[in-house]
Formats: sequence, C-alpha cells, structure tokens
Amino acid sequence: MKIALIGYGKMGKEIEQIAIATHHEIVLKIDENNIAELTPENLKKADVAIEFTTPQSAVTNILKCFEASVPVVVGTTGWLERLEEVKKICLEKNQTLFYASNYSIGVNLFFKLNEYLASLMKVHSEYFPFIEEIHHIHKKDAPSGTAITLADGLIKAHGGISKWVLNGEPKEGELAIDSIRVGEVSGTHTIFYTSEADEIKISHEAFSRKGFAEGAVHAAAWLIGKKGVFGMKDLLSEKH
Repeated sequence: MKIALIGYGKMGKEIEQIAIATHHEIVLKIDENNIAELTPENLKKADVAIEFTTPQSAVTNILKCFEASVPVVVGTTGWLERLEEVKKICLEKNQTLFYASNYSIGVNLFFKLNEYLASLMKVHSEYFPFIEEIHHIHKKDAPSGTAITLADGLIKAHGGISKWVLNGEPKEGELAIDSIRVGEVSGTHTIFYTSEADEIKISHEAFSRKGFAEGAVHAAAWLIGKKGVFGMKDLLSEKH
C-alpha cells in the first residue's frame, strides 16, 4: 500500500522502517518543516495515512484526511475531548478513522487482563487500586492515552470507582493515576491493588517503539476499503 506519514518524529521513522520492510511505500512524509505540503492533492497519492503528531495538531490533520477521502490511522493521544466530535464528522462525511491509544498487540491483551482483574476485585473492597505510568521526557500529554484506557476499563469493570484523578490524593470512589516522565522510557504501565495485608500488581513494559509501529502498519492495511470508525477491538476480533 501507499502510505502518507503525518508526523516524522521517532515514531514516524519507526513506522517508516516497518512499512518499507513489509514492502509498502511511503509516498508522503509530513513534519513541522513542510506542513504546507499536507494538501488534499498530496494526500490523494496515498491509500492510507498514519498520523502520529501532537495533541494540538491531530484534529486538523484528521480533518484534512477526511477532506481528501483518505482513510487515517491515528496514534496521537491527548486530544480525547474532541474524539466524539471527530467520530461524528467521520460518519457524517462517510469517511474512515481508526483510533487507538496504543497499537501494541501486547498492550491490547493487557487491556483485557486489566478488565478481568478489576471484575474479580470488585467484591474485595479492602484492596485500593491505582495506576502508575512511566514514559520518556519528550511525551507531551499526561496521563498517557494508554493509562486513560486502562483507567476507563478498570472503572467500568470494577463498579466501585466513579472517576480517575491525575497525580493527586484520591478520594473515596476515585482512582489515582501517577504519571512519571524520565529518560527515554518507551512506556511502562502498572496497575496495583493494595491492602493492609498484601499487594497485587500487573504490568506491561514496552522495550521499544517497534510494537506500536507494527500495530499501526497492520491497522493501516486492515483499514483499506472500509468506511466508518474503528479501533483495536475491531481489528483483534478478526484475529481471535
């Protein structure tokens, strides 16, 4: 397939390597230095776009893909307050959007494990859950999109928690998320359940960006020919 890369930072370069290694072609590369080249004419050279930029520019980039009628795979996080708006536009214009907070197959299996553990723990009120996420110092949003997905899944399955709070002291019925930025960490997410007697924890640690890049390229190939709004659950439901 022919791919437009919107965002050519570390993640974009990793995606490029995976795409080329799997015999795809990069026909457009956009970064902050050539943003003027993100036009419908240039986008139409591609079968699909993959967008990894910043929370401030993601929505504008997605809408440009809709304008060009090019399916878009989005990995940028930190703009979720506009996700429902973008989904509505996508459906109204009969366009194609694939959004995930994390494209790693391992992380998406971890999402399911998190929900299962939360469902087990809901009858054990002596255990207090919290989430810790650690990322590199260049990450622009906190908490991570992955941590938000974990928190939402935990809250839904647990039943005894109504909301999450960032880097603060949680009140009863709240879930704390601690966001740590250090070094060049690709991403570590841990869910703790702590009581006076003991502690249960599950964790996912990314060793590199490779798993995210492979998942994004796989999602892009899967997306071609489809219309609507999709995510990793749709993709994985065909694999299992």
